[in-house]
Amino acid sequence: MAGRTVLGRRDVADESLVRSVFHEHGRAMFGYAVRLTRDRSTAEDIVQEALIRAWKNPDCLVNGKGSVRGWLLTVVRNLVTDDIRARRVRMSAMARTAGDIGVVRDPADRIVDGIVVDDALQRLSTEHRQALEQIYLRGCTVGEAATVLGVPPGTVKSRSFYALRALREIFPPGPVVAAGSGPVPGPG
Repeated sequence: MAGRTVLGRRDVADESLVRSVFHEHGRAMFGYAVRLTRDRSTAEDIVQEALIRAWKNPDCLVNGKGSVRGWLLTVVRNLVTDDIRARRVRMSAMARTAGDIGVVRDPADRIVDGIVVDDALQRLSTEHRQALEQIYLRGCTVGEAATVLGVPPGTVKSRSFYALRALREIFPPGPVVAAGSGPVPGPG
């Protein structure tokens, strides 16, 4: 119990020291952080983290070696540098993930896209859907698709043409059409 009281008093003393340091040097720390980051919100976070470090290392504030303000501003600069490096690493990782386009897609988007496309394909006639599946999903040539489907190549071309036209009607430019509104009729 006595150890807790002593530790509690030390914590209170350290907190009091950090408060006085903030009152004396907080404006300079914040101004320096804003100048480095060009962002007030980030600067506030940096100053807060610098004060936490001061609280964790109170000996640096009272050891008599060098300037307290110098130490605090060095901590601010180092935190800004660390933040910039971390952002670069995150951006680099995101760019690698996204490939050449530089955009990271949410995996949920891919799932939703798959559901929407599957729903649209289900709205096509069986013949049209089979032609598209062979050519676009399985990567068959028109001749290979014709062999698999047991129809002439011209029929595969015609069915894929009309199937794509029907899909364009399902997905017109502009607002997204609600899924599940029934089969799409088409010639061929």
